[in-house]
Amino acid sequence: MSKKKIKEHYDLICVGGGIMSATLALMLKLIDKNKKILILEKLDKVALESSAAWNNAGTGHSAFCEMNYTPEREDGSIDISKAVAVCTQFEKSRQFWSFLIENNYLDNPKKFIHPVPHHSWVTGKENIEFLKRRVAEMTKHPMFAGMKFSEDFSELAQWIPLMIEGRDRAEKAAATRMEFGTEVNFGTLTRTYYKVLEEQFETPVYTEHIVKDVDPGKNDEWLVKIKNRKTKEKFYCDSEHVFIGAGGGALPLLQKVEIDEKDGYGGFPVSGEWLICKNPEVIKEHHAKVYGKAEVGAPPMSMPHLDTRHIDGKQELLFGPFAGFSTKFLKEGSYLDLFKSIKFDNLPSMWGVFWHNIPLTKYLIEQVRMDHEDRMQELRKFVRNAKSEDWELKVAGQRVQIIKRDKKEGGILEFGTEVVHSKDGKITALLGASPGASVAVDIMIKVLQIAFPNEAHSKEWEEKLSEMVPFWNKELESNLAKFEELRSKCSQILEINAPYFSRTSMDETSTQSLLR
Repeated sequence: MSKKKIKEHYDLICVGGGIMSATLALMLKLIDKNKKILILEKLDKVALESSAAWNNAGTGHSAFCEMNYTPEREDGSIDISKAVAVCTQFEKSRQFWSFLIENNYLDNPKKFIHPVPHHSWVTGKENIEFLKRRVAEMTKHPMFAGMKFSEDFSELAQWIPLMIEGRDRAEKAAATRMEFGTEVNFGTLTRTYYKVLEEQFETPVYTEHIVKDVDPGKNDEWLVKIKNRKTKEKFYCDSEHVFIGAGGGALPLLQKVEIDEKDGYGGFPVSGEWLICKNPEVIKEHHAKVYGKAEVGAPPMSMPHLDTRHIDGKQELLFGPFAGFSTKFLKEGSYLDLFKSIKFDNLPSMWGVFWHNIPLTKYLIEQVRMDHEDRMQELRKFVRNAKSEDWELKVAGQRVQIIKRDKKEGGILEFGTEVVHSKDGKITALLGASPGASVAVDIMIKVLQIAFPNEAHSKEWEEKLSEMVPFWNKELESNLAKFEELRSKCSQILEINAPYFSRTSMDETSTQSLLR
């Protein structure tokens, strides 16, 4: 490989034209404009896979409504640690977006973010008691100040009228409401990032270019073999660092890279499908994101939710996700992706996951066998009067969940994201899915620290990071007043006009009354 003619030398090559590569490249350029970066995307446009608006829920994942982030312990108490972590990560994204707007890199926040209240929704006495304990625990933390709870039908009808219409008042139901919630179009945001990179930082974005291999080069650099899909030309570039952020396509490429840290990793592909509302009169009746509880045996990413979206200048309404199964790792991938990913080093992991996840396999089979009326019956648990002719099916993005080694079970299935990297940090790869895009800023700060450890700890880099993301390295508990001030300021910049309740303005007795 060392004899191959090298076309260009880079400080960083990003594989994949989604929100992750865009965030990493833009942050690095803002810190050091002299860094030479190349973006490579397989398809003819960026943000067509997981970052595309229709391929994800667009929830600004802040843990306001996602009940899988607040599991119930054996003693009945509620663990909110993951919810706090996710919300903290999302706040860093909001801080970065606010910085970009203040410095004229982004112009109009309404192009990508809208205020949309977040709700958790349950029915039945047992689930209502869980929700009461959940909100009581969450509102003790300043991140979730202002969260409301109600099981009063009159109040619920004001919050989510479409869901209360036609519902028997004798039915036991309850919801929480966080007016501080948002809805984000990550496709629009991603495309804007790349436009800024190309026009203001002279960073090339090569579409229709596929990375065929990444091999060790000279002087501790990596040699990247690239193919132009249009001209069929093959060429080589070398780079000090390579970031593989290609969504489901990250694992197959990582498996080709000669680092020990990749061993044992596998992937389990799960596709998603939405019911999309076609009736404008129905769409305008609902302005909220409402998350229910996942079915027993279902993966956490399958929590049913009824979502308001803003896509291509229109308000939309979708329900789902319904799980599908494909052996592809990307929507535009190959049906051989799964089979090609099975290697000698990850075979025990893959088998262990299959053996210990029989309920998940059963769930997926049941989901795949659903017809339109089956899906409508699931929707009617949320919208009693939903008419079949008002809704149609749309295929969403393809997700590849992480499979990794486990000494006890052989392999475990991880529902989240993980950065896999070489010891020296010169190769980094992002595997997994949700919450993904919503917390891209926090993840990419970690990638910067891994890939550029010496520079990341320099005074210059830390000052620039603090300018872009003021709380990137601050503890909330010891900086609460500053955090609340910054949170309100970001809301003003992003034009999120929903009220934010600070810890000091809350009625401390209100949450405790829930448990009486």
